[in-house]
Amino acid sequence: MTASRYDGVIFDFDGVLVESPAIKAAAFRSLYAEFGARVENKAAAYQKANEGISRLIKIRHCHRAFLDITLGDAELAALGERYAAIVEDKVVACDWVPGAAGFLDAAGGVMALFVVSGTPEDELRRIAVRRGMMEYFVEVRGSPPGKEAIVRELIERHRLAPRRTLFIGNALADWRAARACGLDFLGRVALGHASPFPKDTRIVPDLEALISRIR
Repeated sequence: MTASRYDGVIFDFDGVLVESPAIKAAAFRSLYAEFGARVENKAAAYQKANEGISRLIKIRHCHRAFLDITLGDAELAALGERYAAIVEDKVVACDWVPGAAGFLDAAGGVMALFVVSGTPEDELRRIAVRRGMMEYFVEVRGSPPGKEAIVRELIERHRLAPRRTLFIGNALADWRAARACGLDFLGRVALGHASPFPKDTRIVPDLEALISRIR
């Protein structure tokens, strides 16, 4: 893949720019620990299978499917805040994905860079500010809405040509959003992890190799 063929790159955040998926998986699991190992393990498996979508959607589903509890809006918001309190400082402090910082440095001024994440937007922007990342991006966008809707909005507002825009993601939700919007897609799959993507999807273990392909 030659990054220089693109005018814009859209990044997912967790697992693409920063090594935070394990932090978020542990936090999600902790929400269900009080309900016993069976429920906790089912919730953890659901979270893993649905990375990239809003935590609130996942929490609402897990309560309904595994606990037979229909959460009200206030209850759901409280659980979302509990989760955020666990993860935010840890995500600020966690490692970069190898090559991510170098790629952003090299691509700045060469192409338009965006973040599209399932993390709530206010929280995502706070994390990006605290990590000193905001300067790299034209926009940093989180949920709601879903990723496909955000990508369509960015394409229209910034007049991006879909075939000259690359989406780099680590979750099937990212692949689906890219496919629905006609963007090229590159999957980040860390070494030792199974790919969630269709077999013909281009994948990389990190972003190191992309740095030399920008110009």
